Amino acid sequence: MTREEIIQKVSSHLSTDVVEAEMIIDKAIIGGETTEEELESWLNNRFLPNVVFIDEDGYARMCIDALKIVGTTAASDYGSSRQRDLGQLWADMTRGYIGELAFKIFLKQNEIDIELGHEAGELSEYLPNDIHKVKKDKEEFREPKIKVGIKATKWNGIWFDIPGDQFNHSDFHVLVKVGTGRDHLFAYFKKISVFKDKVLKVGQDIGLLSGDEANTLYNNLPTFKPISAYIAGFVKKDEKYDDLPYKGKSGRLNYKITEWNGQIKPGDLEIIKDKEKVKGKIAFEGIGSFAHDSGYLFNTGNLKWGKKDWKEVMEGL
Repeated sequence: MTREEIIQKVSSHLSTDVVEAEMIIDKAIIGGETTEEELESWLNNRFLPNVVFIDEDGYARMCIDALKIVGTTAASDYGSSRQRDLGQLWADMTRGYIGELAFKIFLKQNEIDIELGHEAGELSEYLPNDIHKVKKDKEEFREPKIKVGIKATKWNGIWFDIPGDQFNHSDFHVLVKVGTGRDHLFAYFKKISVFKDKVLKVGQDIGLLSGDEANTLYNNLPTFKPISAYIAGFVKKDEKYDDLPYKGKSGRLNYKITEWNGQIKPGDLEIIKDKEKVKGKIAFEGIGSFAHDSGYLFNTGNLKWGKKDWKEVMEGL
């Protein structure tokens, strides 16, 4: 298959435009999941088998579950003083829950049922064990035998960033790329007529909008569609990771880190700067820098994703 044919196949499978499809492919290459020459193999063996879809009902459930806890969740990002407003926090929490639901669907396709246990009062966006109950074959729901943390990122994510001591609190860490974009809440609100029957109607009632203007605004809003999600892979806590597990490339002055596979500690970047004789700055591919310098970090190309890899997780549950 040519690159153009692969882009078209991704676009068709995800019901998205070719621009987003090409971005997804480019990020897979940049993240180290594949190369330009191996795109067809990546598509058929890694990407398509690990894509699931969340329908309107599933989205509504995750949206409401997130709303239950959004008021008790810290508004600041981990390791940062940046404050998210309530709407952004709700959207971020919903995306995270959609990532968990996507993994639930993925396991269901492999004849394993789980309960996510979203309850009001849970504060964390990333719990040590996002799987609260598991059911295999004819058994009843029970406590899982291992702890699995699930984290969601957008389609353009190429890094699995596990800050602080979170890595040691779960046995396996799963990364899910979710096709929510920036407008998923708006698309859902349009679907359930929040804008047409409420917001835009008020605009007409108070004389700010004509009927034609209201219709134009409504038609320009994003349209809800089933949300695609890609189970990108996982990492294990019980694995040997090397010190300074990086790869990168030097520029004239600066140095770009393209791969990382393990722990990142305070002072690591200074060591790399000295080791690589960098005169300028060190930056991570695609993101520049992270809000912290302590935890575990993986590019998506270093995640485990094959059938034998997933078998270990599924049998462990």
